[in-house]
Amino acid sequence: MIVYIWDLDETLILVKSLMDGSYAEAFNGVKDVEKSFRYGKMWERYILDVSDRYFFYEQIENCNHPSLDALKQYDDGLDLSGYDFNGDGFSPLDDDLNKRKLAYRHRVVAQKYKQGLHAIMDQETIDGWNDLYEITDRYTDGWLSSARTFLQNCSSSVPSVNNTESEHVNVLVTSGSLIPSLVKCLLYKLDGLIACENVYSSRDVGKQKCFSWIAEHFVGENVQFCVIGDGWEECEAAEAMRWPFIQIDPKPDGFHRFPGLTLQMVGNYLSVVYEPSDDE
Repeated sequence: MIVYIWDLDETLILVKSLMDGSYAEAFNGVKDVEKSFRYGKMWERYILDVSDRYFFYEQIENCNHPSLDALKQYDDGLDLSGYDFNGDGFSPLDDDLNKRKLAYRHRVVAQKYKQGLHAIMDQETIDGWNDLYEITDRYTDGWLSSARTFLQNCSSSVPSVNNTESEHVNVLVTSGSLIPSLVKCLLYKLDGLIACENVYSSRDVGKQKCFSWIAEHFVGENVQFCVIGDGWEECEAAEAMRWPFIQIDPKPDGFHRFPGLTLQMVGNYLSVVYEPSDDE
């Protein structure tokens, strides 16, 4: 098994560099900076609106946890079909009662994630979202769609460094808050490729801690790990775990970017760390 550990922002998706114009500026006048600002702000509004309206973010913004399973032990399995989430007295207090109420919300978030946005948003909102995705993809020369296609390829069985068929799994570790990060996966159409239980927020614990949890979860003799991101924190954490790290650079002359990154390139990094033994 090969476990791909992805960063989100400025790796699989582009938001910050659109909002601050740095993506467009790197193209030295080829890209319209005003469009970059506008698209970035539109994405920001979508992310916050969907997070608040459908995923309890306004209620639980100050209750970030590393994953949706973090409070699973507090969930007593109560039927939530008629539960009043606006009247249950939830507060950010870190006691067992509020942990249970937060665990209920996490359970509903997971259910909605698995259903997808088409099951919860009206058609007008869906059309606007799809239009924004398409124009942003064109503006970024196919960054969004090519990153998604790469994830699809990673989810398939491909030859490992030992020329045997190996399954892949995609895991996300982001420094952003958990709920908006899950919403980003939905809005950028990555939810069918990254399971909600494989999304981690490192905001409060750091990426190396998340990486250690992932290593414990995917334990096995033939498990390989590969970290892909744009930042120093995931680079240092990968080095500490002795995992290969591939740095994404959105600039037009970046060595690894979308479109451009291939499974063969990734395989080269894997082969350096996971060399076949002499008897294979």
